[in-house]
Amino acid sequence: MDSSDTTEFDGHGGDLAAAERRFGAPPAPGWLDLSTGINPFPYLNVDVASDVLHLLPSSAALERLIVGARSYYRVPQGAVITAAAGTQQFIQVLPRLLSGATVAIARPTYSEHELAWRRAGRTIITGGLADIAVVVNPNNPDGRIMTGLPEAGTVIVDEAFGDVVPETSAVASTPGGRVIVLKSFGKFFGLAGLRLGFCVSSAAFALKLLEELGPWAVSGPALEIGARALGDEAWIVATRKRLLEARQDLDRVLAAAGFEILGGTDLFRLVALPAARSIHDHLGRAGILVRGFADRPTWLRFGLPGSKSDLARLDSALTGYARSSR
Repeated sequence: MDSSDTTEFDGHGGDLAAAERRFGAPPAPGWLDLSTGINPFPYLNVDVASDVLHLLPSSAALERLIVGARSYYRVPQGAVITAAAGTQQFIQVLPRLLSGATVAIARPTYSEHELAWRRAGRTIITGGLADIAVVVNPNNPDGRIMTGLPEAGTVIVDEAFGDVVPETSAVASTPGGRVIVLKSFGKFFGLAGLRLGFCVSSAAFALKLLEELGPWAVSGPALEIGARALGDEAWIVATRKRLLEARQDLDRVLAAAGFEILGGTDLFRLVALPAARSIHDHLGRAGILVRGFADRPTWLRFGLPGSKSDLARLDSALTGYARSSR
């Protein structure tokens, strides 16, 4: 793969149009997209009344969502939870609201954090004392779990994949004002296109956020479906179990293919193999999209297959690669 192919190997995942430009149309039954960490078993109780689409989002619906989110994320007294159209919106806004010249971001991690702070003119360091520290917990892409809060004036903890390990959350530390926690709705509930996310912070900072976001920061369907899903305890418990089992199945296939499993969560796995780029291309031509890393060419990230047939398709493609490379 030459340098012109780098953007096709790297990126956020999920861009099937780019994959089709590179690999051509996928064979039947179409693309198997394993390039994101989105739950392949989505929350399905998503019907809304026509008025939810026709009318502006209501304050009552927003309040129902916030009450449900406080309970689900176990937000303590003294902290406030704010909703927006995905945690990416908060990532874009935080540099406008927080002062500080240096921002500590340990690599590798979700790249949009560094991009947002660099655009705001801040100096990025990878360790040591800083005015602001950004931590992704569990980390994307290796699943590393934070063992303690870093020393910094403000600590931002992105818990986009934290629903599968709620016991690791830093939400309990938010009332004091030093810690800000971001929560993604779409990944665990499998509804990334709904665009919903949360920020848990001190009350004073929440007021600044609300002023910056303006009115109607969350759509009517997201308010209604989000509140419904966050309160569906039976679905949540069953889904955590289902994701664990699917992740174990995926691990068996990846190990059998000779990958070294470096880590991940119950929503994705990070693996290493010297031929990672070659395997990435082989899978792409077979209609299976996985996540590559331009700066770490031996790494691949696999999302969970959503069915036994999808898992078998991946297994067959990896087995085919092993036969062809002998």
